[in-house]
Amino acid sequence: MKRIIAITLGVILLSGCESFLDTTSYDKKNTGNFPMNVADAEQMITGIYSTMSTAIADAAHSHFYAAELASDDRFGGGGENDRDMHGLDHLMNTQPDRFLPFWRARYQGIFRANTAIATMDNVTGWSNEQQRNQLLGETYFLRALFYFELSQLFGEVPLVIVPEAENLPKAPAAETYAQIGYDLQQAITLLPSVPYTNTTAGHATKWAAQALAARVFLFYTGYYEQSSLPVAGGGELNKAQIVTWLNECISSSGHDLVSDFRNLWPYTNEYTAEDYAYTRDNDLAWEGDGNKETVFAVKFGTLVDWGDQYKLGYSNQYVLHFGMRSNNGQAGTFPFGAGWGAGPVNTRLWNEWRQAEPTDIRRTGSIIDVENDLESYIYGADSQMEETGFWQKKYMPVTAYRDGTLLPSYAILADGAPTDMQLAHTQDLVLIRFADVLLMHSELTEEATGLNRVRARAKLGNVAYSLEALKRERRWELAFEGLRYFDLMRWHDAANALAAQEGVAIKNKGVDTQMKGFGGGYSARYQATGGFWPIPQNEIALSDGVLTQNAGWGTPADEFPGW
Repeated sequence: MKRIIAITLGVILLSGCESFLDTTSYDKKNTGNFPMNVADAEQMITGIYSTMSTAIADAAHSHFYAAELASDDRFGGGGENDRDMHGLDHLMNTQPDRFLPFWRARYQGIFRANTAIATMDNVTGWSNEQQRNQLLGETYFLRALFYFELSQLFGEVPLVIVPEAENLPKAPAAETYAQIGYDLQQAITLLPSVPYTNTTAGHATKWAAQALAARVFLFYTGYYEQSSLPVAGGGELNKAQIVTWLNECISSSGHDLVSDFRNLWPYTNEYTAEDYAYTRDNDLAWEGDGNKETVFAVKFGTLVDWGDQYKLGYSNQYVLHFGMRSNNGQAGTFPFGAGWGAGPVNTRLWNEWRQAEPTDIRRTGSIIDVENDLESYIYGADSQMEETGFWQKKYMPVTAYRDGTLLPSYAILADGAPTDMQLAHTQDLVLIRFADVLLMHSELTEEATGLNRVRARAKLGNVAYSLEALKRERRWELAFEGLRYFDLMRWHDAANALAAQEGVAIKNKGVDTQMKGFGGGYSARYQATGGFWPIPQNEIALSDGVLTQNAGWGTPADEFPGW
């Protein structure tokens, strides 16, 4: 029998391939007897959401991680043997299947969504039609999100919209984006117009679907130079429709900007604040996970351990990866804790930001300047590479004291997290926040209202709208939130912006040197790949050649040679 690409893992991991697809089984869940009632339907949707944690369990091989380390505002970092981190920064390969965990997690989620969409009408006992529509709308949103992340990372991917294992080639980008457009259209129609509450941040809402539609529209029309987003089955989503949705999101969602930009990030939490002069002196107080600015986020908790690799997904592993390498992350760098040292901040971001907006509170609210912000700092700790003396603050371990003892995370006190520097991180990963909605609205309307609303929160004056002003504002406001790399792609600025990393002063293992390009340099690598990443070789092999590798990958010249 012909081998099937790893899309089938969604079947296996859902409940066992042999039982789930066996519609004659009467003692196990299968498409003949599941879902039957509302509890089944809720369990099915929970299973789709759980695949988001599955991907984050292997954080270093995921969409968000690649977007951060590949952007011009961060370097790879890590230790001398952390070639995966260096390779991401230099747009080069380090292993044939480095994105396989993410690929499988996303197609696992897609399979589960396909199953839910195909079987939702089997469910009886709904309290009302809105209950059904809520779950179905969330399913369409999640399938759209999964395909969008796959498309941003890999370009063209197999498009599967039925709950069956298929061996498919890559679909044209327009076809996949048309399905994403259709799914978001369905989600927006089905999900209720209920104002935000802090209990909905981890669930898809109408407002999240509207915001994601704008993000998809901007990326697709920008990168592929189109005027509209196609919709599967016919029709299109034009700019006017996207603006209408954003207008509704802005006026009716209940989402808003929090009072101070710095209160978005947990270094202002109450357990750390009394010992952290920056928070105390600026009268800051964390608004918490699920605050009114959070439109959609991945939630984490304390059910995390080393017994099963997937349980790592219940902890925000990005926070761990972006922490300072050991020998730092202790009392001398309080309140910023220890981790793997990924993603040192490019000095150019600090300098260009300071020159453009010298009074912008977001700069020191987003970036640690080790020379001035910390009591002490050790360069080259644990063979740190590509070090600049600048680290980001948004997704960073935040420590706290308990009875004079330094704890690796405030979440030990706030949430009862494990007292373990690798597992204690419960901070939300915010995928969409309201400031981005306002900036997308300005970009689409070419009006400065949303842009200036964001600037006002940062205590900055109004500016007239221009695309350059909008680009700067997105860079400052949304730094380190997984968006910069894809913004550069859709604006067709990536090749030049990435190349500007070359020559920046860094330290490798504490020794002064300069950042350099590999494989012909940053611009050459971007031009060769179009900004997309290699499809896991395992998937190509399983497809018997039906699936082909992306341009710019698969030869010895594409392999990162190391420093």
